[in-house]
Amino acid sequence: MKYPKPPSVIPLDNILPDEPLLMMGAGPVPIPHKVASANSVVINHLGETMSQVVEQVKVMSRYVFQTNSGHVLGVSGPASAAMEMAICNLVEPGTQVLSIRNGLFSARLAEMATRVGGDVTILDVPDKQSVSPEAVEKILKTGGFSVLTVVQGETSNTVWNRDLAEICRLGKAYGCLNVVDTVCTLSTMPMEMDDWSVDAVITGGQKGLSSIPGVSLIAFSDDAWSRIEQRNAPMAHWCLDARLADKFWNQKSYHYTAPVSGVLALHEALRLICDETLPARFRRHAVCSAALQAGIEAMGLELLIPAEARLNSVVGISVPDGVSADRIRHIMSEMYRVEISGAFGLNILRIGQMGEQSRTHNLSRTLHALGAGVRVAGGRVDPPAGMAEMERVLAANIERH
Repeated sequence: MKYPKPPSVIPLDNILPDEPLLMMGAGPVPIPHKVASANSVVINHLGETMSQVVEQVKVMSRYVFQTNSGHVLGVSGPASAAMEMAICNLVEPGTQVLSIRNGLFSARLAEMATRVGGDVTILDVPDKQSVSPEAVEKILKTGGFSVLTVVQGETSNTVWNRDLAEICRLGKAYGCLNVVDTVCTLSTMPMEMDDWSVDAVITGGQKGLSSIPGVSLIAFSDDAWSRIEQRNAPMAHWCLDARLADKFWNQKSYHYTAPVSGVLALHEALRLICDETLPARFRRHAVCSAALQAGIEAMGLELLIPAEARLNSVVGISVPDGVSADRIRHIMSEMYRVEISGAFGLNILRIGQMGEQSRTHNLSRTLHALGAGVRVAGGRVDPPAGMAEMERVLAANIERH
């Protein structure tokens, strides 16, 4: 056989920037050194060392999910794969599903349910608003629903469903299994799986947990697991079959080769959360996000979402008329080595406040870069006023505690 000439490629050293960008967008987020170090290790995916790691990952995950469930599983894939595992195991052809749609990612849950044959009813939430329990109950009263899907925070447009606990309790009262996407919220704000009657919690590693992309977590309640074991239709997805995944995660058996490096990274990320404790972590995120929001407004920019429905973990910013969000992002990246996010077809900006993003030194660098980027792009803002207000809010919270 005559082999073709091999392709000429550029080494990564020549592609990656000399100075890494500060990742302050909607994810992935910066990761701690211990997480990065763990991600460089490869071990036997079926050995005793891995079994010990998996057991600790489950214990720490129960703390972060606030659950006593024995059905915590890792997923070799992005958070969307965890979404799909929840949906394809709980929804069969003909299953009646109520999907609460705030934006792109909540719509993805509805699409996944439709693809596996679910009879999906969509509750569209008005723009820039949280879903109201009254609107949810009005549809639940029509009867027949057995699965409800909802996001705690809609990453795409920075809306927070603030009444999540009440909505899930309503779902349970009307006979639903509640599937909740916490991809951008878990460990940044309270999410109490057991107390709130949540039946499937989905998250990715690359946001609030400050781990790597591509390894995710899911937890099922006992009620959800009973539904999985009793399902009538065969599972179309082999890799995402929760009963097969359970063999590895809870029975020390083989499913497929686990992403061992990613699981080690996830272990360290969870360990750091447990060391910090959830109350301290929630407070850090709340303080940093409030200070950033205050600085943005004092600078002269408008926040996208009203305070009562505003997500703290991803902050949406309206861009002044005549100014390009992409141009601002380009300036911030090229001049200040700070990367934030745009949106999906919207002329807005999004700044992440998840995990390692919520550190005061990252706030200062990001707000300075934002102010400069807006001014260079043609917007009228007052960066010193924004910096002063952000520092005032931070100082007030330090003094209070």
